Amino acid sequence: MITVHHLNNSRSQRILWLLEELGIEYEIKHYERDAKTNLAPASLKKVHPLGKSPVIEDGGRVFAETGAMIDYIIDQHGEGRLRPTPGTKEFDAYRYWLHAAEGSYTPPLVMTLFLNKMETAPMPFFIRPVAKKLTNGVRDAYLNHTLKGLFDFLEAELGKSEWLAGNEFSAADVIMSFPMEGFFARSGSAKQFPNIAHFLDRIHARPAYKTALERGGPYALMR
Repeated sequence: MITVHHLNNSRSQRILWLLEELGIEYEIKHYERDAKTNLAPASLKKVHPLGKSPVIEDGGRVFAETGAMIDYIIDQHGEGRLRPTPGTKEFDAYRYWLHAAEGSYTPPLVMTLFLNKMETAPMPFFIRPVAKKLTNGVRDAYLNHTLKGLFDFLEAELGKSEWLAGNEFSAADVIMSFPMEGFFARSGSAKQFPNIAHFLDRIHARPAYKTALERGGPYALMR
């Protein structure tokens, strides 16, 4: 049986959801972030040296990195489900989004989170204007136009088909859920990105998504 080492308020929620979609039995080992630092507990390092979540164990083997875990789960337990046929244009799109989620979309969102925390962190009053100027400079020079370009592209792609890899739901939709939910949690851009908003409505209505949330616990993204 697959064991999911699940950290609250983390991207491991997607692994629970994927396993629910596939109807695979699994167990969860829960971990809680430090209330002050928001960091994962040191006990996770006993599972994997980086001490991050998600991590899964299956048959005595340990796997980290969400994309790699999804590949493994689909290969070993998917039985042809949640992945388009290799060699098709749908598979090309599937592979792109599987890597784009963590490679292109999540890093600028995480940077946004850190900048927000930097602005609100305790500091001498005379330093605060400097911090504000620095964070705004990063946003203006990089983050704002980068995020707009990424999500304009995503919005356009979701206007072509119901799901990211064509008209069939796939694991690409699972992995891309985190950056989309994180983006909307920070920006509230439903009017500007209606296709993304409708996509989120569809995934939130899926029974497997709801069950995974019940088992993993509620989470607040990019907070």
